Amino acid sequence: MTTPALLPLSGRRIPTLAPGASSFPHHRATLRLSEKFILLLILSAFITLCFGAFFFLPDNSKHKRFDLGLEDVLIPHVDSNKEGKQPAGHIIHGQGGHDEHRHREDEESLRNKIRADHERALEEAKEKLKKSREELRAEIQTEKSKVARDLKKKDGSRPLPPVPMPKLVGVNDGDPGDPDVKEKRDKIREMMKHAWGSYRQYGWGHDELKPLAKKGHSTNIFGNSQLGATIVDALDTLYMMGLHSEFKDGQEWIEQNLDFSLNVEVSVFEVNIRFIGGLLAAYYLSGQEVFKVKAVQLAEKLLPAFNTPTGIPWAMVNLKSGVGRNWGWASAGSSILAEFGTLHMEFVHLTYLTGNPAYYQKVMHIRKLLAKMDRPNGLYPNYLNPRTGRWGQHHTSVGGLGDSFYEYLLKAWLMSDKTDVEARKTYDDAIEAIERHLIRKSSGGLTFIGEWKNGHLERKMGHLTCFAGGMFALGADGSPDDKAGHYLQLGAEIAHTCHESYDRTVLKLGPEAFKFDSGLEAVAVRQNEKYYILRPEVIETYWYMWRFTHDPKYRQWGWEATQAIDKYCRVSGGFSGVKDVYSSNPAYDDVQQSFFLAETLKYLYLLFSGDDLLPLENWVFNTEAHPLPVLHMANLTLPGNNALR
Repeated sequence: MTTPALLPLSGRRIPTLAPGASSFPHHRATLRLSEKFILLLILSAFITLCFGAFFFLPDNSKHKRFDLGLEDVLIPHVDSNKEGKQPAGHIIHGQGGHDEHRHREDEESLRNKIRADHERALEEAKEKLKKSREELRAEIQTEKSKVARDLKKKDGSRPLPPVPMPKLVGVNDGDPGDPDVKEKRDKIREMMKHAWGSYRQYGWGHDELKPLAKKGHSTNIFGNSQLGATIVDALDTLYMMGLHSEFKDGQEWIEQNLDFSLNVEVSVFEVNIRFIGGLLAAYYLSGQEVFKVKAVQLAEKLLPAFNTPTGIPWAMVNLKSGVGRNWGWASAGSSILAEFGTLHMEFVHLTYLTGNPAYYQKVMHIRKLLAKMDRPNGLYPNYLNPRTGRWGQHHTSVGGLGDSFYEYLLKAWLMSDKTDVEARKTYDDAIEAIERHLIRKSSGGLTFIGEWKNGHLERKMGHLTCFAGGMFALGADGSPDDKAGHYLQLGAEIAHTCHESYDRTVLKLGPEAFKFDSGLEAVAVRQNEKYYILRPEVIETYWYMWRFTHDPKYRQWGWEATQAIDKYCRVSGGFSGVKDVYSSNPAYDDVQQSFFLAETLKYLYLLFSGDDLLPLENWVFNTEAHPLPVLHMANLTLPGNNALR
């Protein structure tokens, strides 16, 4: 016997004909259906009669219609007089006629109210019809705007718990004293004004700017939407440079326009480091609550990305639906080490500011999971499958795909006031394996960091990897086995190599990647590795080396880069990347990256400022150069980790 298939229909399931059954019923079945139909008709008439009697016949004291307690919901026009009601089941003899009379009055009052509301609605409709199409559109738009404002107000209305503000030192000024250094710093400030002013004029509200086309630019990492990435990314740079009018413009745009309820898919990593990092830094520097509120609103939108079998987050998440996925190109659907490993700083601050342990627990879960896993040669592969919890292809890099994972291990320790010893130990072990397997000296004496691919060292170093010089210097103090001097020296050697990659080009700007074999050293070979897109990593390392050594060559190298950027990347509509640093007449890529304002110009400004501007004892910079204060843990307990007390 074939069972009829069941199909859903508006919450119900209905049988369909079995395969091969005739769509024309037998005569006997027709009679049977007719009899059933008549019975159903009689039954429905009976129910209707009972239902009508219940509502419209005079009620007795046991079944009072308005004692159902639903009149305020079902009949909003009726103002129920609850004081005049008798309790259900309470019978008073001799009052039947009075109750019937009162019931009729209630019915009449109800009819009059409905009639009056009906007439009023008709009058309003007539008035509407007299208006022009433009007036009606304006009214509709006003109503839509009001609803949107109410929703935004509601979304941000939840008060966050008051928490003590960490000790904030050196949030502005940093006068270098030396007039020559101050003049160079003023030039960098002027470059920031040009970059910001061009974006303000031509790309306002867009994520980035196309400085030659003089229009806005959006990318898929921000869902191709207008989230104002440049505004959020640049806020702290504007503040520390004393550009308070520009800062105020950015704050007003964020208050009025920054909306995270869009149906867009964004990169969890990029949105975390640029938006949450940028908003938190702006909050700590300025004290303006709006930045904290917006950061928390966005963070809540990112949490669904962690809903995976392992707790390793997806690379992308839809801000509206919470649906996550990974990049299609990433090793059989893997998550990327540098992406899921670069959340700790921001998420610890989110837990601190909100009292919500979820953020801290998410990142600590990632750390614990990684600690249990085998690592080939002690190295962390760049790919991890969030479904299976297994490594993808064995590719290890301190540049793209891996870089900021190692950075955040060190900075988790620093940001905890050096109490998160687990993070420090994990960092030290990772760096020891990197030194053993990835760091080499070229035949020309240049120290470089290669990439490990399936048991083979590729003798190529990316511009992104150049941040590591600063990381080694930053982590020198506290190194095991009295290796502080060794790591400071290693940082200096990486800085030198990266400076050579700049110095060996025509434009004196570094390529995206450079090789160390076949007689070529610190030089790009492929055409698609010769571009410079306003990246900050080399200048970042110059700044850290300057802070720890005060060797004047780092300011000299920084000034060379400043002049090259101003000469070859500056256009009337802002700053653009260039496609070939070995060409004296390069083509532009026509993108002013948001990180140029967040990082490159910030690190240059810091390089030519006094050490009292954002001192490293009090501030830790996230991987987008957004400064977050050290959390002195004496009076703070983060849930789940006894070390952080």
